[in-house]
Amino acid sequence: MISWARPKAHLDDADIDKGLRCLLYDSVFAQIMLVLTLGPFLVAFALHLGASNKTIGVMAAIGPIAQIIQIPAIFLVEWVRLRKALTVVAVFLSRLGLIGIGLTPWIIPSAYRIPAFLGFLSLFFAVGAVAGCAYNSWIRDLIPVDRMNAFFSRRLAVATAVGAGISFLAGVGIDQYTERVGPPEQAYTILFIVGAVFGLIAMFFLARTPEPVMPTEDSRSIVRMLLEPFRDVPFRNLLIFLGAWSFAVNFAAPFFAVYLISYLGMNMTWVLTLSVFSQIVNVLFFGVWGRLADRFSNKSVLMLCVPVFFLTFLLWPFTTMPERYMLTIPILAAIHVLAGITTAGVALCAGNLALKTAPYGKGTAYLAVNALISGIAATVSPLLAGLAADWFEPYQVRMTLSSLLWESGDVLMELPTLDFRGLDFIFIIAFVLGIYSVHRLLAVREEGEVQNQVIRQAFLGEVQRMVRQVSTIAGMRQIIVFPFAYLPTLRRTQEPEVGSLDKMG
Repeated sequence: MISWARPKAHLDDADIDKGLRCLLYDSVFAQIMLVLTLGPFLVAFALHLGASNKTIGVMAAIGPIAQIIQIPAIFLVEWVRLRKALTVVAVFLSRLGLIGIGLTPWIIPSAYRIPAFLGFLSLFFAVGAVAGCAYNSWIRDLIPVDRMNAFFSRRLAVATAVGAGISFLAGVGIDQYTERVGPPEQAYTILFIVGAVFGLIAMFFLARTPEPVMPTEDSRSIVRMLLEPFRDVPFRNLLIFLGAWSFAVNFAAPFFAVYLISYLGMNMTWVLTLSVFSQIVNVLFFGVWGRLADRFSNKSVLMLCVPVFFLTFLLWPFTTMPERYMLTIPILAAIHVLAGITTAGVALCAGNLALKTAPYGKGTAYLAVNALISGIAATVSPLLAGLAADWFEPYQVRMTLSSLLWESGDVLMELPTLDFRGLDFIFIIAFVLGIYSVHRLLAVREEGEVQNQVIRQAFLGEVQRMVRQVSTIAGMRQIIVFPFAYLPTLRRTQEPEVGSLDKMG
């Protein structure tokens, strides 16, 4: 067997420290790959190729539906029992799909570009799901519980900060290339190939990460293994919440970039500026939510973050009246600030709940079932949203306040107070679905839960402390060097903090 693929029967502290460093570098390069090839860039590229709302919905559904492949992947993981080798090989094949997407305008006839685009995207996510199944089980057994939460919070902070800067530069580069050099298809081809290269560099660090020998499970059938998470009542309640959350989020999120580009007429520099702004806020609040989750519980943080996040959906329709106006940018800024604050808490706590409640040695089945449920919800949701977006496109609801001249009845001035059309209805529906997910979160139980008032007061205290730190010279210096100040701490024994596994792709 090749030496790098051989699991170790025992991992000492040096092995674990090496693994944490390699996983940190893997996350940074993988995040660069993701910001260059997914999100706004993927949507913008698809729009340039002629994608419709239905196509955008299908694109958003491909990633989640690919998670179904994690179920047969369980057989493969249990049979091969070389999780690192399986992860690395699957990651390599998956990221070749990004190169195919980038080359689509040049190697595929125009009539077949959208199907080919979707095919390469399917390859990326489908093979990536196999990697994700092996990776989740591997990492669950690699990192000690008392270091897991702190590591993932710092890993997310570092990767998000680096990705934010890269995505902004790429957005400016796309606009400048389009204006000065050539057509946008060329710019996106370069972007996707560069992203794939960074993804392959990340694979190198994965290959250097140690793997413990896979624990031997009893001789249960695969069906019994898959049914066990559903029979585990606390885990089942968590599955229902995460499924409802995934359905609500994916009903609206795929259309944010479409709204900015098509409805508000913004270029990629503006789109990425807002995205980076949100990610900067994201990074600043990872530590806040991590401390609160350690002090209270993951669920307590989610009970504060989830409702506020869904409130941002209601703000999107008010960015137009019915066109851009003086409050468009302030409202967009408010949306991205609130989304940045709250998604930091959700990213740290939602996946961590599943990770902590999955029994040691059974992570393959538990986490695969979790991915399956969330994947099914996130598959159906954007498909329905795409159909609904096309159906609502011709409809408009408008309400105005009119100022009348009393004697003649002439209208002197009309002030629009409400104007909903097209995608606005999608955001409103997603908000209602989000309220249901909050209801399902109430059924989740975790030790250390507190009332919302307690967590709100603690959150305000953390924010005040952060503001006081930033107001000093030392505090400003810490912000300037952030997040690289986190790197030395990865070798120390950490207090438990909250974290979540990244999705493999």
